[in-house]
Amino acid sequence: MFQLAPISLWVEDYSGVKIQLEEWQRQGVTDIRGFLVADRSRVKHCAGLIRVIDVNRRTLELFEAEDLIRLVANLDHVFRGDMFESHIDELVQLWDGKGSFSGQTVNYTLSGRRMDIRLNGAVLPGYEADWSRVLVSIDDISDYEAARRALAASDAYARGLFDHSPVSLWVEDFSSVKKLMDEVRACGIVDFRTFTDVHPEFIDRCMSEIRIIDVNEETLRIFRAVEREDLLLRKHEIFRDAMRRPFCEQLIELWAGKLMQQREVVNYSLDSDELHFLMQFSVLPGHEDDWSLVQVALTDITARKKAEAYLEFLGMHDVLTKLHNRSFYVDELQRLERSRLAPITIVMADLNGLKATNDEFGHAAGDQVLRRAGEILMAAVERPAKAARIGGDEFVILMPGADERAGQAMIENILRLSELNNQYYGRSTVSFSMGVATARPGEPLEEVAKRADVLMYQQKRNRPSRSLPHS
Repeated sequence: MFQLAPISLWVEDYSGVKIQLEEWQRQGVTDIRGFLVADRSRVKHCAGLIRVIDVNRRTLELFEAEDLIRLVANLDHVFRGDMFESHIDELVQLWDGKGSFSGQTVNYTLSGRRMDIRLNGAVLPGYEADWSRVLVSIDDISDYEAARRALAASDAYARGLFDHSPVSLWVEDFSSVKKLMDEVRACGIVDFRTFTDVHPEFIDRCMSEIRIIDVNEETLRIFRAVEREDLLLRKHEIFRDAMRRPFCEQLIELWAGKLMQQREVVNYSLDSDELHFLMQFSVLPGHEDDWSLVQVALTDITARKKAEAYLEFLGMHDVLTKLHNRSFYVDELQRLERSRLAPITIVMADLNGLKATNDEFGHAAGDQVLRRAGEILMAAVERPAKAARIGGDEFVILMPGADERAGQAMIENILRLSELNNQYYGRSTVSFSMGVATARPGEPLEEVAKRADVLMYQQKRNRPSRSLPHS
């Protein structure tokens, strides 16, 4: 049975090891592990005290030895390197009086091939007094260990890619969200979009049920979180407000079975800054039935969105006054023409004395007057009315839903704000000549603007009178 056993078996004499351990005990050693670690030569000395009595055939095959004599003669090649580290554990177990030991270590064949092995040893019955007969079994687990190391390396590689990705990565559990949606479906709901319109609180509930499993380092940086726990505990500060609409669209697509999605979304940093992202969402393979493992990749496009917003602002606004520009005025006039919202009132305004200011004090002073004019009109005009600069010193105010009285009140408010603004500037004053007209039934708005323009020029010729004609 010994010779035909399918695993490597060794019969060894540990009596020299027992004598040495007892000697150290007599010398007062109590911490055998610390004692051996302090001087590794003691470990090698104990290994040298072990005597091999016999091995079986599988041992000779495993260690590539022709016979026992050749194997014993080359034990210094078999037991070396990493083996002495694990031998400490064996000695500790024997020191503790267990009578057996086990562990994982490294041996080498006579040709020098490294083997990862699992070792088990036990003092045979009847030899407990001197440990002169110990049976040791060795399993070659090199393939297993190679696979384990490869898996560990693969995991480390994947973890490195995740942690150090240049985009924000989230691993999330959407299983509770799926359960909520399944409950809605079980109630007979077919049109999920209409359902979310009628029950917006369902969106908030689904949002609160997202469970964050892990995030990477870039996520912590972007969202300004000190550590993962900080982010996980404060997710309600991230998932809120402007996120609801794109999240609702995300749920609608999930309802339709689209498990991979891409869209622009809004989240918030823990400092409450609004962040814009291109989101790539996917339910990971193998989790399609419960959505328990989802990956979300967020590419930060906040700078791009700000640039787009600024370009959009420039396309519709006058840079100097911050009011709308002529292009916006033309488009808005056409939009109001199509809507035919009645009544509609238009105020035309001309900045008095701009040319004289430029000639006397320079264009920088003129620009300051224009900026002050913009501040006055922005303070006076409230939505849905809109003010625009349509020429060098020409301005217009479009007032949908406003009648003649509202138009006159707007002019009076602008005159009042102008007087207030002039109190803070000594060298130049801001004053407007203004005319106002309200659309008659069926009258094109361009004609209304022309009537207001004519009345404005009449008022300009009659300066400094404050009485304004109205039609």
